[in-house]
Amino acid sequence: QVQLVESGGGLVQAGGSLRLSCAASGRTFSSYAMGWFRQTAGKEREFVASISWSGSNTYYADFVKGRFTISRDNAKNTVYLQMNSLKPEDTAVYYCAVDYGGWGTVEDDFGSWGQGNQVTVSS
Repeated sequence: QVQLVESGGGLVQAGGSLRLSCAASGRTFSSYAMGWFRQTAGKEREFVASISWSGSNTYYADFVKGRFTISRDNAKNTVYLQMNSLKPEDTAVYYCAVDYGGWGTVEDDFGSWGQGNQVTVSS
């Protein structure tokens, strides 16, 4: 029922910042936990961060802790991923998704995947 569209990716120098946005359709956006994943060519999709429906609980992969921040604005039906201190290893296609299970970290519970947005970090 929910449709997601990511934006905000692009090319940035190492140490720089980007903010990804994920705009959601549907009246029930605020009822869902949301998450960000990423995938590099030749590798499996990996979990980046997630946020509860209220925004009170967040979860992060170890490799982004202290650098990335997930947030949401339910009034705008949008979830964000603020990425600071970017590294070349962060280069990937980033996807947002809906957590229909509500646990925040179970990949099989995520659905309504966005189309993906490329982030490229140069050295």
